[in-house]
Amino acid sequence: MTNKQLLQITEQFGSPVYVYDASKIKNQFQRLTGAFSNVSSLKLNYAVKANSNISILKYMNRLGSGLDTVSIQEVKLGLFAGFKPEDIIFTPNGVSLQEIEEASALGVQINIDNLSILEQFGSLHPDVPICIRINPHVMAGGNSKISVGHIDSKFGISIHQIPHILRIVENTKMRINGIHMHTGSDILDIDVFLYASEILFETAKNFDQLEFIDFGSGFKVPYKVGDIQTNIEELGKKLSSRFNEFCKEYGRELTLGFEPGKFLVSEAGKFLVQVNVVKQTTSTVFAGVDSGFNHLIRPMLYGSEHHIHNISNPDARERFYSVVGYICETDTFGSNRRIAEIKEGDTLCFENAGAYCASMASNYNSRFRPAEVLWLNGKAHLIRKADNFEDLIKNQVNYDSIFDSNEKLKVSSK
Repeated sequence: MTNKQLLQITEQFGSPVYVYDASKIKNQFQRLTGAFSNVSSLKLNYAVKANSNISILKYMNRLGSGLDTVSIQEVKLGLFAGFKPEDIIFTPNGVSLQEIEEASALGVQINIDNLSILEQFGSLHPDVPICIRINPHVMAGGNSKISVGHIDSKFGISIHQIPHILRIVENTKMRINGIHMHTGSDILDIDVFLYASEILFETAKNFDQLEFIDFGSGFKVPYKVGDIQTNIEELGKKLSSRFNEFCKEYGRELTLGFEPGKFLVSEAGKFLVQVNVVKQTTSTVFAGVDSGFNHLIRPMLYGSEHHIHNISNPDARERFYSVVGYICETDTFGSNRRIAEIKEGDTLCFENAGAYCASMASNYNSRFRPAEVLWLNGKAHLIRKADNFEDLIKNQVNYDSIFDSNEKLKVSSK
């Protein structure tokens, strides 16, 4: 998409607005499948939590993806978007047995990550095939806030508890058809990831009815010019070779699974905002925009960096700006960034806004959530309308009827 096309989108749909390039999503999907083309059976399950817009899900379905879901609501979104139950894996954390049973009744693959629920579910439903999520105690990601394979993580069953798993399986006679791990996001060191994979292979030897091994995801994408990223092609070559070797050792072909989210949609997304005010202080030039961490929380929550550029005036000389939002909190998108000279009314573009941006948005400060647009086949398609005032109040009830019209509120003077 060109700057001109992006500016036209803001004119048509307003600002702020999320924009997703379908061709980039397709390219990332094909890049990942190509990297593992030497594996006889590959299953990519898109992580719904990255971006749960129905149109994005439908597009993933057209590409041939399955779904990785973490809530019963995501399961139902996937079914609504046209996915077959067998193409959905349910990997929740900390949910009730009842929610897992509800998902199971819908026919999706269940992935359990704690001993208590494993034993309860196995006792009640021994005929339902189950995947087990293992915690390999390996951090393959670079940020402790988004790495989930470490020893203190709440996710997964510790590799040191394998004897407990085997006891439960033996006692309940349940069938384990998959083994899973997820070490976290922003995987940088392929050798560390391969080390964790060896732990998963060793674990898999304990189960003789496996159909697949799911290696999670968390592949790092570049967030700025020159930024490092996961070498998918190198990983594909090395892991494919080792996976094929394991299948021979195991005695039959298994499916190699991944659950990419950010890798597929992050770079496809752009977030467009308008500059409300340029404010000079004694030490800083602020560019205040018509958005805040209610629309893009990652910089404040994770310290994530999103490249910001001025698409209204891209060739102007660069100056240093701190780009901030309009929320009544500290909501800094970027401090002291070199950006082409900004004027009030300019449109700024945040890169890598396809994942964990719209899906983590809120109405904090009673601000409206922005529209979402899919750029497909050279055209902009509205896939979610921006909120309006009615959206803010539609689920609030009894704000008139609970008060007696004759009653006056008394304020104590004590």
